[in-house]
Amino acid sequence: MGFAADYLEQLARFARRVPALPRVRALHLPADPPPGGSGTRGAFCALELDDGSLGSSYVLLDDTLARLHGADAALGLAGADAFEVARHFVGADPALRTIGFAAANAMTRCLFDRAGWQPDASADSLGALDAKPGEHVGMIGLFSPLLQRVLASGARLTVVELQPQLAGERDGYRVTLDAAALRACDKVLATGTLVLNDSLDRMLALCERARWIAMLGPSMGCLPDALFSRGVSLVGGSWVLDGPAYVDALRCGAMRSAAARKMTISARHYPGFEALLTRL
Repeated sequence: MGFAADYLEQLARFARRVPALPRVRALHLPADPPPGGSGTRGAFCALELDDGSLGSSYVLLDDTLARLHGADAALGLAGADAFEVARHFVGADPALRTIGFAAANAMTRCLFDRAGWQPDASADSLGALDAKPGEHVGMIGLFSPLLQRVLASGARLTVVELQPQLAGERDGYRVTLDAAALRACDKVLATGTLVLNDSLDRMLALCERARWIAMLGPSMGCLPDALFSRGVSLVGGSWVLDGPAYVDALRCGAMRSAAARKMTISARHYPGFEALLTRL
């Protein structure tokens, strides 16, 4: 099975374990990102459950954001069964997959809260990569804010991208459309959008040499078990501290850092889904 199916199988067990799983309260969509904008503002939606649990998902693949804005009122999500919405994550429609992943992540936050578990806070935006001089670092997706930190370590950097206009030699690093370049990398940073564009398993298979693989992004609030079993070392995302403030900032395109903290979950310190389930 793929990651989405594995993830949904775990959430189905959680849903069966909880007599009254919170239902969907609302889907919160960002405004259109500003022209030439960068970073995460305007790039993520958040699905909210009745208990305040929030789950994020990336909305800038193809025409997903425009479709969600156009269908927002017609989706009928308010009051819907959270797990039934999460099932869309294993479907073929990109916009519905986006909503499904957000619902799945909201259920994960609900599980974490009910199990009384929180991931570690993190101040390391490089996902504990600890790049060294002479190492070859791969980056799946261009993390512009992180480029100089990787280069300053003395490591060699190769970026794998899907956009042809980004390909070429840059000052100190290379951007390529050839994902096979990952085979030569010692450590890899990957964007969380891999779980939405059907490239996760293919990309991870190319990272067979990598001793450390970190997946980063606001949508990485998912159960990490199926990622760890595929060789991922760490996931890093956002842990929402103030739900209403987070939603307000997301909807108006403002910074959300005051309402959330960075978090990481590493394979070596994560208790595992089974342990969390026993705490309920």
